[in-house]
Amino acid sequence: MSMPGDVVYRRVKVKSALSKSGLYDLDYAYNPYVGCLHGCTYCYARAYVKDVEVSGNWGRIVYIKENILELLREEVKRKPRGIVGVSTLTDPYQSVEAEEKLTRRGIEILLKNNFRVSIQTKSPLVTRDVDLLGKYTSLVDVGFTITTLDPEVSRLIEPGAPPPPERARALRLVSRAGIYTWVFIGPIIRGINDSRKNLEEIIGLAAETDSKVYYDYLHIKPGLRESMREIIDKNPKVFVMGAQWRSGVEGLLRDLCRKYIVDCKAAFPQEKQTSQYKITQYL
Repeated sequence: MSMPGDVVYRRVKVKSALSKSGLYDLDYAYNPYVGCLHGCTYCYARAYVKDVEVSGNWGRIVYIKENILELLREEVKRKPRGIVGVSTLTDPYQSVEAEEKLTRRGIEILLKNNFRVSIQTKSPLVTRDVDLLGKYTSLVDVGFTITTLDPEVSRLIEPGAPPPPERARALRLVSRAGIYTWVFIGPIIRGINDSRKNLEEIIGLAAETDSKVYYDYLHIKPGLRESMREIIDKNPKVFVMGAQWRSGVEGLLRDLCRKYIVDCKAAFPQEKQTSQYKITQYL
């Protein structure tokens, strides 16, 4: 079926609801959709999606897992309790969720069965579910990916995602509801969002909302040179991320986090990295 924005949605049946996570801080992943209409240029989740139709048309085709809730109801009865990432290969609150509610209903099943839920999104739609999340504050955290608060920069690198001011308002609302929140600054891209002004605005927002900050840099994966072609043309050094540049950004982040008294840490502590990066962070 087609929906506004020239995005094609297809309903599919799947064999499982929860997948084992390869990320050091998650036990499972719950991905109610395949693909993501945000179409962020830096997102390499497409490289991990097996469906060629989706990966080859990233941001234009999304699959809806129509039987995922019935599978989830059965799986929570037999799987060991753990932390579930919602989501790791898609944004769980992209616009189709407003109608389908596979994210909300899935989270409700997980929480009622005493699974911890870690949500990451770019969408203000998550505020719809504050009534549910607020009942389980000891089991829930909500993270917002905010690479910049400048709408123009955001349109360049994440053209289909909700504007940063909408994310900031959503973060404030979720935080005021007493739900643990965090901000992900990632990826940090050379010459695009690595300025002191940009980072200070985001860390200031984190301080305002009592949110923790995680940060990470651009990871070069297959297909990114093509999806980021316009950005590379404007700034050929985007993929040149040497030790000196990274050290400078690290120092800047440390200074700003001290200034605003914000708990900041790398998303991938070197000693805890696995062979798979935290793909969800780029959605």
